[in-house]
Amino acid sequence: MKIREVMTEETRIVDPDQDVQRLARIMDDNDIGALLVGDGDRLVGMVTDRDIATRAVAKGKLDLKARDVMSKRVLYCFEDEDLQHVAENMANLEVRRLPVLNREKRLVGIVSLANIAAARDRGASARALEGTAKPH
Repeated sequence: MKIREVMTEETRIVDPDQDVQRLARIMDDNDIGALLVGDGDRLVGMVTDRDIATRAVAKGKLDLKARDVMSKRVLYCFEDEDLQHVAENMANLEVRRLPVLNREKRLVGIVSLANIAAARDRGASARALEGTAKPH
């Protein structure tokens, strides 16, 4: 099974200058835990609900922007990669979601642990959860 078969095609891309309160509102309104940050046609980061909680709210800094709280290291996978391979990579990298690109490196979606679990590929789900759901 390929990632394109399980990914979520709709993605939310926000500007690096969006304030964290607006980011949180977008996440709440859309019942999502991550937003991709784009600058022009480049993917420059990702903001998760955890990023907002730990880098802004916990420090009482609600005036921050996406660029201040986002993870700048953008990991991704390709839409034609095998689900099993991506699940193993997610486990090794200890990430819960990855942007999905086509081979021209254009954003086409996002894949999460929920997508992998929904695919009912128990082997891939178990391996992905192994690496990301372990107690710290």
